[in-house]
Amino acid sequence: MSETRKKDGKHAGWVPWAVFGGALAATFVLGMVVVTVMERRWETTQPQLVVTPVAEWETDNAVWGQNYPREYETYLETKTEDTRTEFGGSFQRDYLEDDPRQVILFAGYGFSKDFKQARGHYWAVDDIRDTGRTTRPDGTDTGMPGTCWTCKSPDVPRLMNERGIAEFYNDTWLDLKEHVEHPIGCLDCHDPETMNLRVSRPALREAFARQGKDIDEAGHQEMRSLVCAQCHVEYYFGNNPDENKDLTFAHKGKYLVHPWDEGLTVDEFDAYFEKRPDFHDWVHPISGTHMIKMQHPDWEVFETGIHAFRGVSCADCHMPYRSEGGVKFTNHHVQSPLLDIASSCGVCHRWSEAEVKSRVETIQQKNADLRISAEDALVFAHFDVAACIEAGASDTELEPLRDGLWRAQMRWDYVAANNGMGFHSPQECARVLADAIDLAHQVRILAVRLLAIHGITQPPAYPDISTRAKALAVITAFEKAAGDESLPPPSLLTQAPAPPPADEPPPSDASTTGDAPEETTPTP
Repeated sequence: MSETRKKDGKHAGWVPWAVFGGALAATFVLGMVVVTVMERRWETTQPQLVVTPVAEWETDNAVWGQNYPREYETYLETKTEDTRTEFGGSFQRDYLEDDPRQVILFAGYGFSKDFKQARGHYWAVDDIRDTGRTTRPDGTDTGMPGTCWTCKSPDVPRLMNERGIAEFYNDTWLDLKEHVEHPIGCLDCHDPETMNLRVSRPALREAFARQGKDIDEAGHQEMRSLVCAQCHVEYYFGNNPDENKDLTFAHKGKYLVHPWDEGLTVDEFDAYFEKRPDFHDWVHPISGTHMIKMQHPDWEVFETGIHAFRGVSCADCHMPYRSEGGVKFTNHHVQSPLLDIASSCGVCHRWSEAEVKSRVETIQQKNADLRISAEDALVFAHFDVAACIEAGASDTELEPLRDGLWRAQMRWDYVAANNGMGFHSPQECARVLADAIDLAHQVRILAVRLLAIHGITQPPAYPDISTRAKALAVITAFEKAAGDESLPPPSLLTQAPAPPPADEPPPSDASTTGDAPEETTPTP
């Protein structure tokens, strides 16, 4: 009995100390948690320390960065120029080397000479200075209008304020070159006084106003897409609305216009340009077709997709929120969500990163396959129309072929020119590409019938365009012939056309050579 009591007494001596030590440790941990929580709460409520006041037209992003270091540091990551995804990234992918079909599709236009994937926002000014669409290999200017600077720099809203909007557009690219220094940045999207998101490009305001909408009534989440829609949209260079009170924008000019009066879909773009038959971006030297170039209708395509329907903004995926301590801020490293799946896709989609990436790339690959099918049909259609010209078809006979051809290529370009390889709206992009393929083949069927009318029963001898160099040689020959009536275009026929009936005059020179080229200025 005495031994048992001694043992119980021994244990009873250290138990209180153990309890005391445990309580002390728990109190310390709880105290640290409370301190951390209070510190994080303070971080979220402390006012932003303005180190350097930001002037109304401050274009130097580094000045803004003194007040907003987290945003500026992440923005500087857009310097990265070696990231790659399957269909995107920040490196200068050469689209013409990868896909020589596009040399043919853009024949007669600047994109057939130089067309590279853009790098990050940090390189916007450098990339436009270096592209062959603004500067020739010998360093001389190609004659682009000042409008081509519109989306490249925060210096643009400053210059528009100083010179006037129409005057800015009407200047030359070369004359404005020395005044544009800073790449895309803070002033493009933010009010320097309040830091609220705002629209700084007039074309977007004007497009909304023509639809009876006030863009300033947009909420914060909508603005997280609209600031992107200032640039990542379809546009064309029309005439000055001040000189055209009915706002038809019917002729080629220098004033930047978004063709949204009928709506945002490609079918509504079709209706818009159909009402403006005098407008076209360039004349295709192979088929003589008046063409319309889609630029990069990212926002329009996005608006037809599931993410827009669910209220997701562009910034949610391409500039996801980030937290440091108790501070939540927007990551300004604008990039593909596939390069930061956890912060972008992972917020809503609870799959593994591998599953997300696989799903996205599967969708993109299907659209890529449809795109190539459309390109094949369009390339052959241009040569088929050229064969009809060689066979002696008149402009009247060629009109329905050319009408279908510009509509088909505009649909292909609506998808091809926007980023994401169809992912922003997969079903809509697949539908539009299917329409492009269908229209292109309808043109080819009409061409076969027209060739038969002119006695041609053998298919044309299509040139080899398997490389960029070979495709460039083909379009160069057609471009020279289109610019000089004394030069015949390359021959595509393998048999002589039937002579016209004796009671009908032979076709005129204009109908056999196609439309003479126009001196059109390609947009960058």
